[in-house]
Amino acid sequence: MIQSPPKKRFHKINIEISNICNLQCSFCPEVIREKGLMSIELFTRIIDQAAPLTEQVCLHLMGDPLVHPKLNELIEICHQKAVRIFLVTNGVLLSREGRIDTLLHPAIRQVCFSLHSFHDNFGTERDPTDYLERVFRFTERAFVERPDLYINYRLWNLADPRGLGEKNNSMLQRIHDRFEFSARPDLDVRRQKSIRIKNRLYLHFDTEFTWPALDLPVLGTQGKCHGLSNHFGILMNGTVVPCCLDKEAVIPLGNVQEKTLIQILDSPRAKAMTKGFRERRLVEELCQRCQYIDRYGRN
Repeated sequence: MIQSPPKKRFHKINIEISNICNLQCSFCPEVIREKGLMSIELFTRIIDQAAPLTEQVCLHLMGDPLVHPKLNELIEICHQKAVRIFLVTNGVLLSREGRIDTLLHPAIRQVCFSLHSFHDNFGTERDPTDYLERVFRFTERAFVERPDLYINYRLWNLADPRGLGEKNNSMLQRIHDRFEFSARPDLDVRRQKSIRIKNRLYLHFDTEFTWPALDLPVLGTQGKCHGLSNHFGILMNGTVVPCCLDKEAVIPLGNVQEKTLIQILDSPRAKAMTKGFRERRLVEELCQRCQYIDRYGRN
């Protein structure tokens, strides 16, 4: 009998290779920390330690990964360590030479395009045809060259009455025109977070949220989270944070330039957080101000 490989400790590790973005969306707060790009040396150190721990890495926490000038090298490092990649981008920089080829690399398991970012930055007065054409052209090449690649087109707030307004409808219509797809009007988007369009291309939608911050009111002290059990994040400078919503390192667990990932994940602060989540207690002030306690359940 062929045995499946042992399950790894984490489903995903978010590695912020750049906290710089080419856009500034209303739903994505500005980064206050020092802006920068992760070095090849630091990324290599992280992947060496992350490979045995995670099923995949997401090259994103803040910023857009297509900004990084050495993205090809970073992807190849993952490939050499057999680490699969989940990449999130607004897709605008697909216009750069070679970027479509980059995203077709066999190490990449899934690409998610945040289509809502276009109208959020440029409004409805700017024609998205050229932007969408690049995304569609990438998708059609993937159908042929990478049929195993998952592709998500992400739109916000389809479950909201306002979610099928002009901005989203414009995108949905263009997707329909290209792939002969349209969302069924009877679809209960409150229960379903994605719709298959064609092959491994999906329409993915969710509800906007408020990023947690210490100056926001406390929402509760009871609840659970998948941070540090399913995933965690590593910021551009190597600081480890418990989840992808701690964009300013309010809960710094350690830095991979000073300690190993295992030492950081098994530190007293990290253990206190995970124990609290198991017991449905939110021990950190930032967690007490996070809207995800309602998504995951308070009780």
